[in-house]
Amino acid sequence: MNTIEQLNEYVMPSYGRYSLVLEKGESTTALDESGKEYIDFGSGIGVNSLGFCNEKWADAVCGQVRTIQHTSNYYYTKVQADFAKKLCEASGYDKLFFGNSGAEANECAIKIARKYSFDRYGGDAQRNVIITLENSFHGRTMATLSATGQESFHNYFFPFLGGFVNVKANDIDDLRLKLKENEGKVCAVMFELVQGEGGVVPLEKDFVEAIFEECQKWDILTICDEVQSGVMRTGKLLTSQVYGVKPDITTLAKGLAGGIPIGVCLANEKCSSVLSAGTHGSTFGGNPIACAGGLAVLETVLADGFDSEVVEKGEYLREKLVEIDEIEGVDGIALMIGIRLKTKKASEVCKACLDNGLLALTAKDKLRFLPPLNITKDEIDKGIAILKRVLE
Repeated sequence: MNTIEQLNEYVMPSYGRYSLVLEKGESTTALDESGKEYIDFGSGIGVNSLGFCNEKWADAVCGQVRTIQHTSNYYYTKVQADFAKKLCEASGYDKLFFGNSGAEANECAIKIARKYSFDRYGGDAQRNVIITLENSFHGRTMATLSATGQESFHNYFFPFLGGFVNVKANDIDDLRLKLKENEGKVCAVMFELVQGEGGVVPLEKDFVEAIFEECQKWDILTICDEVQSGVMRTGKLLTSQVYGVKPDITTLAKGLAGGIPIGVCLANEKCSSVLSAGTHGSTFGGNPIACAGGLAVLETVLADGFDSEVVEKGEYLREKLVEIDEIEGVDGIALMIGIRLKTKKASEVCKACLDNGLLALTAKDKLRFLPPLNITKDEIDKGIAILKRVLE
């Protein structure tokens, strides 16, 4: 029985996998069981932010594994304290909660928003509605699926959690209408500044400004889901910094620990003490190994000039893409890229790229690239050469 047969024998069939077994990797190159090389333009859906087995990251993680791997949150660890301090100071937030995934970070944000309104206005006010956007994606748990504004995810698992209202993305009139229809009931507006799973679609700046303007009027919290767009993916630590706004709550995950499961919910002073002792928790949240990986990632991406390099490489990749005839347009920001194709199906192109040694992704009907943040221009050129062959 080979690896694929063995996995399919024992693992539930919830993923549509490619017939590829990756064995090892270094930087932006992965190798399969036969030794064939692949340039990685997907970084495990934005998780391997520093590529495969980055030396500084690997040393930090391995050193922590040999020191203490887990304690539970009944106790303190210095690595968790150091990571929390560095992330809060770099992001400008007051406090954070550690979880294990983007869905958990978003669950935490939902709970903070609802408890904030409960504490401030009383449970009788039923001020618990959260407005989310159509075409959004916030996770696979019951609450985050309920928050997700895509009907394709709303099946099978009924009943979904109530208290979520969808607004058309970039439609200020619809935002104001839904706020009016739910006057006195809304506790938060939750949004992705770049809708990743929705097709790598950035929100328009005037719509984002309208969200903050309306929320400020009624003491409604703003929740920004940066699970995919955060950690320098768009050229800033947080994409909200690109837009010049400061949400009350921001969620991070994916690339934050460079390949170790993590989720973080950041909160400003207004709501940073809402979760009192016993109101929320996570057995593995703030795990020392994840925190060590996170420190290595932050120390790398916050180094002088790293942000401008990400922006420059994003522009370089975009320039190379628009030169290809089959490409109709390129969406996204910096190294978070969605590619509109003229005639070919993104899923078929993605599979053909794999066959030719390029790991890519799709998002709705687009090809999606989320390469490691430290990718070089030479590595970009190698990936583009493969894509050109596939498209021609």
